[in-house]
Amino acid sequence: MLKGIQVKSILNKHKKRDDWFLDDYSVNPYSGCSFNCIYCYIRGSKYGENMAKTLSVKVNAPELLEKQLKRRAKKGEYGIIALSSSTEPYMPIEEKLKLTRKLLEIILRYKFPVHVLTKSKLVLRDLDLLKEIDKNATLPDDLKSKLKHGAIISFSISTLDEKLAKILEPGAPAPIERLKTMRKCKKEGFLVGIDNIPVLPFLSDTDEQLNEAIKIAKEYRANFVLVGALTLFGNKPADCKTLYYKFLERHYSELVPKYKSLFRIFFQPTKEYQKELEDKSKKLCERYEIKNGII
Repeated sequence: MLKGIQVKSILNKHKKRDDWFLDDYSVNPYSGCSFNCIYCYIRGSKYGENMAKTLSVKVNAPELLEKQLKRRAKKGEYGIIALSSSTEPYMPIEEKLKLTRKLLEIILRYKFPVHVLTKSKLVLRDLDLLKEIDKNATLPDDLKSKLKHGAIISFSISTLDEKLAKILEPGAPAPIERLKTMRKCKKEGFLVGIDNIPVLPFLSDTDEQLNEAIKIAKEYRANFVLVGALTLFGNKPADCKTLYYKFLERHYSELVPKYKSLFRIFFQPTKEYQKELEDKSKKLCERYEIKNGII
């Protein structure tokens, strides 16, 4: 049963703007997530092993966001709001509850820009609000000359392999559905992109796979592609590192030693791996004439 919770704050202010997603703030309408992606970095926190079972709705989110954005707007503290950073804003339950939509109405009222990060075609329902935000949002002064949109929509894809995606992202729409949704958003005039994050070592990071990922992003009319490495946290039963290694042992046991070598004692792959991934993605973006970043 879906649980309703009261929260003390809904608008999270970052210490500094995110270099990739350009967000100064983040808003998460829900706690937990029915998409239940195995690699999700949120795992290991209070949500537990099965994020779908711990899904909660922040029932007082609209009331709080109204107060917090009103205060920020009065001070002129405009910045891009990531919707959302630790849950999917367009899970199936959103179709009924319309909580994300209510928050977008408030964001529009106070003229804040927004970056919607999603895997769902349900975002199409709210393109009317997002169009108004796109036209009327007040950008931070230092972005006004670099960014001509008040709304950004990006779609996360870790692999184009449908079977692999079904195992790793059991509750999420298929990758091809995300691509088709992005293309529809682009046709409506939005700034859109693919978050190829996380790239999965030895599963979606070969030269051929990276080439295909960026090539298809271009074919589906993405404005930009963000490429990032997998992170694996913790050793507790609910942590993403534990669950991801269980996935490997069951489906790709031969890769376990490679992963242990690649991650060693850190939660990220080696610096050499990350640098190589960055260099490859930049070259491929140049080849296909697509931005390797939002701006």
